[in-house]
Amino acid sequence: MMPIALTLAGSDPSGGAGLQADLKTFHQHGVYGTSVVTLLTVQNTRGVRRLEVVPPSVVEAQLTCLLEDLVPTAAKTGALGTAPVVEVVARAAVRFAFPLVVDPVMISKHGHPLLDRAAQEVMRYALFPRAFLVTPNVPEAEAMSGRPVKTLSEARDAAKAIAQLGPKNVLVKGGHLDGAPVDVLFHAGELIEFKGSRVDTPHTHGTGCTLSAAITAWLAQGLELPEAVARAKAWLTAALRTAPGLGQGAGPVNHFAKV
Repeated sequence: MMPIALTLAGSDPSGGAGLQADLKTFHQHGVYGTSVVTLLTVQNTRGVRRLEVVPPSVVEAQLTCLLEDLVPTAAKTGALGTAPVVEVVARAAVRFAFPLVVDPVMISKHGHPLLDRAAQEVMRYALFPRAFLVTPNVPEAEAMSGRPVKTLSEARDAAKAIAQLGPKNVLVKGGHLDGAPVDVLFHAGELIEFKGSRVDTPHTHGTGCTLSAAITAWLAQGLELPEAVARAKAWLTAALRTAPGLGQGAGPVNHFAKV
């Protein structure tokens, strides 16, 4: 049977981020993708113009319907928007028999807020304890850990601090730090670092969504977490290097990059 991966995320009509990026990534990794729409955005590569959150009851109905028929072998979340939507996902996650990757999307690439303050608190205390993996970038790690993250050493400390909130594993992505990007994974009580090379490109729209989706796809195929992270990071680097240059702003990465 083909592995199934589920994304619970917002819609990006420009296709570079959100559930569209997740589904492209799943497909490229040989995994069948399903989706629950949590919010609708009006955006392109130049910015977000409008956002509408899907009613929590509709989010819950989508998820219930899918789980009755197409049970995933791994799932991930993206932008969830509001506390009631986060609560829906957290309640359902109690019953998940598959790993859940939580990408705590708070702000769009263009600076538009995608998770309100109340939702951040519910995510910390209700959803994180249900997560197999949490994948914050540096600003998200600062918000979730309540401490500055300006150096690699502080990223290590933030990963440990976020793990105290309950997720089994934490990956603090280092793209916002100076120098070559180093991602820090807190796994099985140990820190593992994934070094990378910085790609000089303005086309970075959806990198967080794409990375977490690639990790989810590998988990759906049965890989252990450190190997899933390593492969996903290598693929994202290739996708950044071969970005197609679409749009007039921060364009998408190349979701057709060879796996």
